[in-house]
This record gives sequence, C-alpha cells and structure tokens, in this order.
Amino acid sequence: MTLEEKVSILSGEDFWSVPAVARLGIGKLRVTDGPNGARGGGSLIGGVKSASFPVGIAIGATWNVALVEEIGAALADEVKSKGAHMLLAPTVNIHRSVTNGRNFECYSEDPFLSAELAVGYIKGLQGQGIGATIKHFVGNESEIERTTMSSEIDERSLREIYLIPFEWAVKKAGTWGVMSSYNRLNGTFTSEHNWLLTTVLRNEWGYDGIVMSDWFGSHSTAETINAGLDLEMPGPARDRGQKLIDAVNAGAVSAETLDKRVTAMLRLMERVGSLDDHRPHQEQANDRPEHRALIRRAGAEAAVLLKNNGALPLKPESRVAVIGPNAKRAQIMGGGSAQLNAHYRVSPWEGLVAQLGEDQLSYAVGCGNDRFEPLLRGTMTVEYFANEKLAGEPVHIGTQEDAQAFWIGHVADGKVDPLHFSARVRATYTPEKSGTHRVGIYSAGFAKVFVDGKLVADAWTSWTKGRTFFEEGCDEVVGTADLEAGRTYDVTIEFATKHFATLGLAAFACGIGLPFGDADIAEAVRTARNADVAVVFIGRNGEWDTEGSDLPGIELPGRQNELVAAVAQANPNTVVVLQTGGPVEMPWINSVRVVVQTWYPGQEAGNAIADVLTGSAEPGGRLPQTFPVRWSDNPAHSQDREVYPGLEGKVRYEEGIFVGYRHYDRLGMTPLYPFGFGLGYTTFSVSDLTVDDRGFEADGNVTATVTVTNTGARAGSTVVQLYVSDTESSSPRPAKELKAFAKVALEAGESRQVTLTLDARSFAFFRTEAKHWLVESGDFTLRIGQSSADLPLTATIKRSTILMLPV
Repeated sequence: MTLEEKVSILSGEDFWSVPAVARLGIGKLRVTDGPNGARGGGSLIGGVKSASFPVGIAIGATWNVALVEEIGAALADEVKSKGAHMLLAPTVNIHRSVTNGRNFECYSEDPFLSAELAVGYIKGLQGQGIGATIKHFVGNESEIERTTMSSEIDERSLREIYLIPFEWAVKKAGTWGVMSSYNRLNGTFTSEHNWLLTTVLRNEWGYDGIVMSDWFGSHSTAETINAGLDLEMPGPARDRGQKLIDAVNAGAVSAETLDKRVTAMLRLMERVGSLDDHRPHQEQANDRPEHRALIRRAGAEAAVLLKNNGALPLKPESRVAVIGPNAKRAQIMGGGSAQLNAHYRVSPWEGLVAQLGEDQLSYAVGCGNDRFEPLLRGTMTVEYFANEKLAGEPVHIGTQEDAQAFWIGHVADGKVDPLHFSARVRATYTPEKSGTHRVGIYSAGFAKVFVDGKLVADAWTSWTKGRTFFEEGCDEVVGTADLEAGRTYDVTIEFATKHFATLGLAAFACGIGLPFGDADIAEAVRTARNADVAVVFIGRNGEWDTEGSDLPGIELPGRQNELVAAVAQANPNTVVVLQTGGPVEMPWINSVRVVVQTWYPGQEAGNAIADVLTGSAEPGGRLPQTFPVRWSDNPAHSQDREVYPGLEGKVRYEEGIFVGYRHYDRLGMTPLYPFGFGLGYTTFSVSDLTVDDRGFEADGNVTATVTVTNTGARAGSTVVQLYVSDTESSSPRPAKELKAFAKVALEAGESRQVTLTLDARSFAFFRTEAKHWLVESGDFTLRIGQSSADLPLTATIKRSTILMLPV
C-alpha cells in the first residue's frame, strides 16, 4: 500500500463508512449504530425501518447471558440487512449516578454483571460475522459536558469497576472493536490516551482489534495515532488525511506505528468480510417473525416485579381502568444515537386490548410526562436554501411527517452544504380543544415558529446553548397561542445552521400542546373508581432518558405522583407500571398494590407488558441498579459540584470503588429496592450450600453448589447470586461484591442443583503501587441468595498465603 492508501483507511469516508482502496480491491467497511437495533445509514429520525430490541438496562435486568447472546445473534441479522459490517455496541458504562441520561443504554451499576452480559452480546454478534464495538472506553458516566469533561478516576477504581466490562470483552469475548469515549480521563482525551489504549488495552490485555473514536471525538493527529487510536470517525478526515501524511513525513508518526494501525484495520476488514465485499450498498427493512417473538420474550423477562399484594396477574374477568401518559403511547426506546425507525410500536393499551378485549377496558390519560411540547405531526413541506438567510429560491423541496429534523452528513439530496443552509417548514395544526396552547421549539441551529404568520416562539434572536441534541442544541423556547377547536392554523418553522461546538449536525423539534389540568386527574379518578383494577402507566420517555442530557433528579416528571396518589385513593387495587431508564422516587409506594418496572422493552413493548400483567409470561427481571429512596442517597450525589455534575471541566469520582450497592452497604443505608431484587408469580428457596475450596490455596479456584427449589404453584425463574466478602483486608473493600450468578427456570415443585464458579480474581483487589491484583491470606465469606439484601446461605473459606495476579 502507498502511504496515501494506508492513511485513507484510518479515517472515515463519510458518516458510516471507511473508504475502499480500489487499486488493491479493498472493499468499503460500513458501521451502523446500535445497541438496541441497527439503524443503518439514515438519520436518527426516519430512515429505513429496523427492529427495536429492549434497551441496555432492560437487558441488564434479565440477568440472562444466554438470552443476551440470542439478542446479539439477532442483531447481526439486522446489521446485515443494513449492508453494514460492524455494530456500534454494546454500551457498558457503569451506572455511577442514577441521573445519567444514558443509563438506559447501559447494563448495570455492577461491573461483573455488565461484563458477563457484554460477553454474551459480543459472542452472539461476532458469532455471525458482525463486529462488535464496545463503548465508551472509558469514564463516560455522565452526559454533562461529556465532550470536554475530565473524569478524575483513581487507578484502583478504574481497574475494579470501570474497566472490567472492557477487559472481559477483550479477554473472554474477543471483541473486534472498541470505541473511545468523548471525555478526558485524568486530563487527557481518551482518544489520545497512551496508557489506556496501548499500555492497558493492547500490552496488558493483548487486544488485537481496532480502536475507533466516537463521532467527532478525536482532536489531534500524531497524538491519537501514537496513543493507539486506529480509526477517526466520522469522515471526511479532519485530523488525518493530508495532516497524517505530513506527520509521517515529518517523523512525528513513525512508519512502524502507522503500519500497526493499518494492520489492525485490515485485520478487522478480514474478520467482518468487508475486505472483499464489493456489493452495492443496500438497506432493507426485514420485519422477521422470529425477531418479533424474541423481542416480546425478552421484554417480559426484563420486567421487574417490585411489589405485588395479590393484584397481579390480572383476573380474566376484571374490569380494568387503563390510566396514565404511557398507556396509549408506546415508549420503546431512549433518545440519542440509539434511536431508530422501528417497524412498529405496540402500546400497553393495544397489548391489553389484544389479551382482554376492549370491552373490559376504560381509559383516561390523567396527566402528561413530556419534557417538551407534544411533537407537531402531519405531512409538511420543507424548502431548502443554499445559504443561511432563507434567501432566493429554494434549491430543493421535500416533505416530512412531523416537525422534527436531524440533518447530518447529507442534506436535501446533497444540494446544500450540511453545515451551511437554511430551511422553511410549512405545516398545519387543527386543535381538538379550544384554549391557550403552548408552542415549543428547540434546535441545534437558529429557529423560529410562526402561527398564522405571527411569531410565537423564537429560538433565533437570543439562542443559548442548552441540553438538547447532544448539547449542540438550545433548551426549549415556549410561547403561547389562543387556538379554537376545529379550526386549521398555518404553522411555519424557519431554521438556519449555526457554528457547532463538537458535533457537526443541524436539528430542530417543534411541538404544540394544550396543558393538562385538574379536570384530567379528576377524570382519571372517576375512571379508576368504576373499575375493579386501576393500572397506571407512568414514567419517562426518550426525551428524558437520552444521550446528551442528564436528568435533573429522579422525581417523576409533571403531575404523575399526584395522579398515582389520587387513583390509589379512588381504587384500592391500583397497579403502577413504570417505564423509565432507571429508578424513580415513589412517595406513593405504600398506597398501591403493585409496582412493576418495565423499562423501554422495544417494539413489542405493549405485548410484553400485557403478557406480564395477565400472567401469560413471568416477570423475569431482577434489578441491575439499586433503587434509592431518594436521589440524595445515591453515591454520586454531593454538595461538592466537582463530584457531580462536574466543575470547571472536571468530575471527580470521589466515591471510588463504592458504587451502587457497595455504597449503601458501606453506609448501612436501606434502599427502596436493593440490587438484584425482583419478585415473580411463584416463590423459590435456595438451600444445601456446599463449597469445594480444594484448589483455593493453589490457584484461587472455588466452586459453590446450592439446591434451588420452586416452592410455588406455577413455573417461574429466579437468579441465584453469589457475593464475596473479604473478612479482613489491608485495603478498604466493599462489604460484599457480586462474583457469580445463574438464571434458573423451574417448574412448580421442581428442584435443581446449581454450581457457581469463582476464580482467583473473584477474591482479589488491585494494588495500585505494585501494579498487580492481590488475594490476601485470611478468611473470605461466600454469601448466596436471591438479591444483594437476601443472602441466607453463607460459608467461610481460608487462605494461608497471598496470591499475586498479573494485570
């Protein structure tokens, strides 16, 4: 290869591909966003339809490695249908804070659970020849100023908590791709962090795949190449191309280093089959029955039954009041780069109608839970201008189906510069009710909204950076308009691009809505009072749980707490169905009969939820994240802003290794619901613990065997969990740490022996000064049960010598 050819494959050609090298017959490598589906090369909005799978935290709640491997294999089919070779997934950052906007996309607060699930996902994906790209390496546990923030994390915490999923992905799953995070790590961008990308990843772990930047997440030429970043994305090249050629010629990058990066890229291309893939790029929407069935099954297995005083499963003859903002809206995914255009969306209302019949159901919305005004929908005309002043004649006219756009890479059939254009959107709106409506607009760019020619919302004149569109957009600007029911109004949205901070995109969203009020809650109360059971569907949506924006807290948005309290007072058989990307405060917990957390379970959401509510499927989930009583109980909550959300460019991981349940144990604090907790429609016991520690002294290996019995009247599943405690350590350690688990499904009355295996790392902590893992002499306690707070079986084992393990 010539120098120019080598350099060409070290940066993207466009947003989703690496260029071919025609002279040598090297094909084009294509990637696509995941992790809960394969979107293909389209925008975050619209595009070719794809299967929408459960989000990461829902996968985490299954605690089922075999199921996750099935999902990985199915996602490989989806990637192939989009003509791509790699999926930008899985996301394995740790749930450090309950307010991280991207927790929905990640598996757990616990590194071991995250790591085991990631291994299953990667094996399923790569077993079908599709490359995994585990992300974001490392320290991206918040979305606040994430493209510039420095995560200040000590090495022991990195090794014991944040690096574990990546280490397992390399050593146990053989991942072919790693994506660097946007943030700095201890002052240095991860995309040019030599210790992270070379010392740890390649030299210590033996990684031979590629490291790619997150989109626009690399900031230098020689520094990134020399540190170990193989691929700059997206294209066209910004800090590579001619700049890299010049750096090689000047000696800033050696020929040997360049060849290492090129070899890694060629090895990847060979693994995923792109090296000799010269087929025309095509994207298909393959709505497969087997994927539908898998998504539905996984959605039910992810549901966590937190409380059940006999109201579930619903009795077939029950009259059911279906209430709440998430009842008739299918909340199937979070926001950000995980978004895709799903084949379809099944709402809980539709799922219950299919199973119970509409005659048994009544409905009231009660209140809203939107972060922004409800999106304006309907066919709209879009005029594009090849300037930023809406001047002259439009160079292209298109249509869209709602008042939102996410323009990136290729706009208006290529007739405008995607970073320098303007657009005018023309729509109509016919309100159902008369009243003072709220008109909202937020944009990555300048935008205005006119209703019948009158300026109503202005995000142009005084545009200010906010927390939308990956922190490239402003916060929503809201105006009001008095509108009459049944009358049609002209709505015009004017948009122009502006200079971007990090991500080169243009976007807007516009909504119009009539605020909910007391009358809506009163109607919900009447509906509940006239039913046998009231099922309240509440929570958040992808506007709240989204990449690019953390949550302000974990209170339910809007008047949802008030709605639940009012409904529970009206009907003693109140069931609460939560859909969120993490925990919420539950001030009404003692007033309701049932709480079930169903996350964002993908396109089959309503069917999966209805399966759980009616009992046709078991709620098989267990919490992958501790649910605190209040946000202030969380380990990242602090009066010191540098601890969270960050101050002057730094966020300090002050809690160290005491993340999640480790924190609550340390303080002796009882959470609302503990890590690993979940009920079912049957009961289980674990008994007869036996431990084989004959190899413990020699190599650190131990096995623990228990008998699991379904003591209830129907089939079901549980998760047997094993935690290790170091009775006396020379260094501070958590009271216990998850080190093994097994998902077990049994028929009523059935028993089975389950063996859990521990290796030396299960007992070790990291010694920063000595740069090794250490198993100390002394006693270790094994604790086994069905949640971090329910561990009835214990056994103590002893070492008489220390054991040092390499990194």
